[in-house]
Amino acid sequence: MKSMTGFGRASLESNGKNYIIEIKTVNNKYSDITVKSPKRLSFMEDKIRKQITNRITRGKVEVSVSFFDFSNKSKNVVLNKEIAKEYIKQLREIADENNLSENISVVEIAKLPDILNSIDSDNDEEIASEALQCLNMALDSLIEMRKAEGKNIKQDLLVRIERVQNLVDKIAENSKGIVEEYVSKLEKRVKEILKTDVVDENRIAQEAVIYADKTSIEEELTRLNSHIVQFKELVNSDGPVGKKLDFMIQEMNRETNTIGSKAGSGEITKAVIDLKVELEDIREQIQNIE
Repeated sequence: MKSMTGFGRASLESNGKNYIIEIKTVNNKYSDITVKSPKRLSFMEDKIRKQITNRITRGKVEVSVSFFDFSNKSKNVVLNKEIAKEYIKQLREIADENNLSENISVVEIAKLPDILNSIDSDNDEEIASEALQCLNMALDSLIEMRKAEGKNIKQDLLVRIERVQNLVDKIAENSKGIVEEYVSKLEKRVKEILKTDVVDENRIAQEAVIYADKTSIEEELTRLNSHIVQFKELVNSDGPVGKKLDFMIQEMNRETNTIGSKAGSGEITKAVIDLKVELEDIREQIQNIE
């Protein structure tokens, strides 16, 4: 089990090139990946997303890539003459309009944006390989953190699901004898109203059957116990289980609400309220699971 929250960072130096990759993940219902990288590595963004998708199935992922190239391999400096001429033209016009000196040096022009460009060629494959290596190192760090937090969440969920089991057992215990209690109260009430000790046993039996049908929660309890078993199996299984656990809690809430609507005693009603609170706490925790 892994949490969706985590942070990973890695740096790599190779052949005069330096890579720094940071990955931050937070909760999200789906997979949402954002990559911020320098222009030189823009060709890598799809590969970065694909690699992340292979190892992270859910969550909002923010990737920040820094790249510094101090090597001279396949590096050429190109002068953009057309832009340089346009700069000079515009600067001279400003100088004439404002009676300024036209002393425009080549060095000053070279400092202006887009005049000199460093063009790398023939080493994209090497850069891609090194960047992905650094990315995998950052992902390893991230996943270890997500596993550590996931381990803590798992232990918490197992404690909470035991509380749920205890409450379900309590409801089952309190549901015993409800029909018999109802029949006893019904007979007593009929005797009080009719002022006689003689009651129609057949009619009482019919009312008991109707009441038992309305208040029976055996099916709901059976399904709740089944869901609890499946929940524990999912928590102890490998792989992403967040969505499955979320669905399981929805089903358990559904059964609990049905029991609440059929509640035949104050004790059951109280246990149902406690059960719903516990299930809501579990649901909130599950939102953190991949």
